[in-house]
Amino acid sequence: MASKNYLKYLYLPALFGTQRTKEILTVNPTVMPHRAEAADVKIFVFDYDATTIEEHELKSVGECFQFKDNKRITWINIDGLRKADVENICNYFGIHPLIIEDILSVDQRPKMDEMDNILFCLLNMLYFNNETKTIETEQISIALGKDFVISFQEDASRDVLDPLRNRLKISTSKARQRTADYLCYSMLDMIVDQYFVVLEKLGEQIELLEEEVIRRSNTRSLARINQLRKELIVLKRNFAPGRELINGFIRSESDLLDDRTTKYFKDVYDHIVQANDLGENYRDMMISMQDLYINNVNLRMNEVMKVMAIVTCLLAPATVIGGIFGMNFEAIPLLHNKWGFFISVGLMLLIPMWMLIIFKRRDWF
Repeated sequence: MASKNYLKYLYLPALFGTQRTKEILTVNPTVMPHRAEAADVKIFVFDYDATTIEEHELKSVGECFQFKDNKRITWINIDGLRKADVENICNYFGIHPLIIEDILSVDQRPKMDEMDNILFCLLNMLYFNNETKTIETEQISIALGKDFVISFQEDASRDVLDPLRNRLKISTSKARQRTADYLCYSMLDMIVDQYFVVLEKLGEQIELLEEEVIRRSNTRSLARINQLRKELIVLKRNFAPGRELINGFIRSESDLLDDRTTKYFKDVYDHIVQANDLGENYRDMMISMQDLYINNVNLRMNEVMKVMAIVTCLLAPATVIGGIFGMNFEAIPLLHNKWGFFISVGLMLLIPMWMLIIFKRRDWF
């Protein structure tokens, strides 16, 4: 292992995993979080209809204003959040100030709102870090309006929406033929599909850990069990509210949603319910695995205690015989017999051997 991997164990929170617990559970909605201004902001625009599509990379938020009410479908994707940029574009497109606060929030619970003829949803994109074996989250906010979708992402270097971008370039695809609500559905569908990729990676870790616990469990296995249970908390905090989010689109009577698109949102709802059930199954497996670890520890302890008890029993005859012949009495049998020593040593050996035979016949070891 490289020296840098050892250094992290010099920091006690890293050694016991308490830092990860703080990251997952420390959320106070009453305190306004401070979001650092993004150093790099990228703005991409897809402006299209059924026959043509234009793709632009813009340098400033003000350049997005030209795409409002242009009788085409427009997807504006902003990677990297700056408060001034978010406020400018939201005010121009008529997005409510409360939604602006949600966009700029940190560690917000997935939610769906409808304000001023804007459908807004906020949720997390999930990624699995193969190096740290942890689940990473990236908040994405999506605002659906009349013929436009505006998405806000935290990280400018990654997302899960590349297949959608490629699909928009195909003139015969449904994304090109449908309205903006179908574009919003496609984005949610890809985000939920990524959940299954994370679940698959996490399932592989659980499978390896289960094999380790059965074969050679130790204190490191218990630490790994505790770590994976924390990652399952991350999944639960995203799956359960995400189900309510999708259900909000299904029950909405907004004019922004076409009746034909509702069935697609139902499909996403089924997927996130399935992901939630799978996450619950993983949670049950981790609880069972922890019980298995404890049972293995108790079993090893019982084996040690059994060996120690057998050794104690085998030494008991020798202790008794040695104690008797070690008494300070003048009249002790075989005390002055030249064979006395050999007889006593023979008894010390024969009696334990006889005891071993009895123990073996009774399957005590």
